Amino acid sequence: MNQDQGGPDSSFEDRLKAARSKQGLDAQPKRPSDDRGGLNGSAMGIGLRVGLELVSALVVAVAIGYGLDRIFHTTPILTVVFVPLGGAAGVANLWRILAPKKSD
Repeated sequence: MNQDQGGPDSSFEDRLKAARSKQGLDAQPKRPSDDRGGLNGSAMGIGLRVGLELVSALVVAVAIGYGLDRIFHTTPILTVVFVPLGGAAGVANLWRILAPKKSD
């Protein structure tokens, strides 16, 4: 065993900490998150996420409605049914993201 690794009196944690800092592997201190579920981004980032949530919910709903219409040959009916459901799902996702979190 090599004695120049910290000596016999140093603990494993001290040697591990020294090796991690020497290699640059120390964990970066985390910034405290805000009240929006850990979103640390700018207002533009939050806005992009909100838009993406709405659009993706609507796209999925239209795709499901269109696909089921093609399968069952009921051309506009299921698409018309699924579009409001997709809109409601998008709004529910936004509410879940942007609503203030209850702290216990």
